[in-house]
Amino acid sequence: MLAADLALLSSGALLLVGMLTGRWKYRRMMASPTVQAPVYVDIAHRASLMYSFAALVLWALAQRSVFSNAVNLAAVAANLIFYVAAIAAYVLHGLLQDTDNQLRRPHRLGSGELSPGLMRAFMAALTAAEIGGAGVLLLGAARGLA
Repeated sequence: MLAADLALLSSGALLLVGMLTGRWKYRRMMASPTVQAPVYVDIAHRASLMYSFAALVLWALAQRSVFSNAVNLAAVAANLIFYVAAIAAYVLHGLLQDTDNQLRRPHRLGSGELSPGLMRAFMAALTAAEIGGAGVLLLGAARGLA
């Protein structure tokens, strides 16, 4: 079951990223006069941990799904690609210290700006991939349990 294996290994990798960003968060907190990490350092840490557990749910659903491995793999991969993309964006904003809200206009990236259309397209793709992928796996698992 390639889909389930991918989800399980990705869960472990995301957990490790959560621990590494947690170390980064702690160091930034200790260096701050307010003992707070920058917003996107904190978000990268929390999101990595939450996505690691979300990947475990994908793993469990993929194991029970009656759909083909190709369908399950596409559903798992769609979610994981966007989990990783989101975390990468959070880490980048944490490193650049360029914003405390990536959705606030203008959309900052370092000293530049991102197109509002690009942000809308990314968020629409993320929403479709994550909801669609999870929905497919849930349907497949529900049929597998029936």
